[in-house]
Amino acid sequence: MKTHVSAFAPASVSNVAAGFDIMGFALDQPGDTVTIRLSESPGVRITKISGSDCELPRDPARNTAGAPVLALARMMGYSKGLEIEIHKGLSVGSGLGSSAASAVAAAVACNAILQAGLSNDELLPFAIEGEKIASEAVHVDNLAPCLWGGFILVRGYHPIDVVHLRVPHDLWCTVIHPHIEIETKESRKLLPRAVPLVDVVTQTGNAAGLVAGLLTGDLALLGRSLHDVIAEPVRGKHIPGFAGMKEAALKAGALGCSISGSGPALFALCDSKKTGGMIGAAMGQVLDRLGCPYDTYVSTINCTGARVLD
Repeated sequence: MKTHVSAFAPASVSNVAAGFDIMGFALDQPGDTVTIRLSESPGVRITKISGSDCELPRDPARNTAGAPVLALARMMGYSKGLEIEIHKGLSVGSGLGSSAASAVAAAVACNAILQAGLSNDELLPFAIEGEKIASEAVHVDNLAPCLWGGFILVRGYHPIDVVHLRVPHDLWCTVIHPHIEIETKESRKLLPRAVPLVDVVTQTGNAAGLVAGLLTGDLALLGRSLHDVIAEPVRGKHIPGFAGMKEAALKAGALGCSISGSGPALFALCDSKKTGGMIGAAMGQVLDRLGCPYDTYVSTINCTGARVLD
């Protein structure tokens, strides 16, 4: 048996405009790495947190990486100790699935170190234990793509039904992350309690268009469907330069552009790495004028998901 295992879990884009709480896809970078070590001292302990967010809770029961490990160790009847090291490549409140990445990486590493032999389907409930801490709700549109990779549809939550969608080979994504924090649970409070029927019809049509565009490889249809008439109008007001960045992305060749998760990150889909770079530069100029620091990533859709590292 190995004495320690490290696992990496990638960032993810959720909602994908019209797919609120039901769609998401994984990126190549950035991501979180969690290392779990066996210990003779009983109990689960977080011994180190490094990277973007070093002020996270050290209590495993209150940490998104700790909760999956506690649950998995309990299920396995493991009575010895486990030590957790977390390296955050993702900032909390970025809109890129920071809590999901920590939860998934921890679940994958713990599965390996304890030789539990669980499949991704069986690991998902343990990762959900971590996500609950961050959002106080069960939603897997970040967790599922982070775990499996690719582009996913959450068809239902009772029970959870994850559908893996086709990813066009020429699909690229640009993400820009302004350096401000937006908590998921606070952002959800901004959403309307009731939605007009006309908006429901528009949103479901766009969600169906996203699925059809992916399955057929029709990038033009995909672009026409990247419109959110429910969450974006409310959440966009809280992101510096949102309207300007979206306009700049579309002018630079984006198929479409919207908020990643609850923000503040924005994503734009396009048909090449070169165009993705141009989009990132154009969006960055908007934030430069506002004096707001940011990170930019250009990535294909990551179809690998979380993985154990050598």
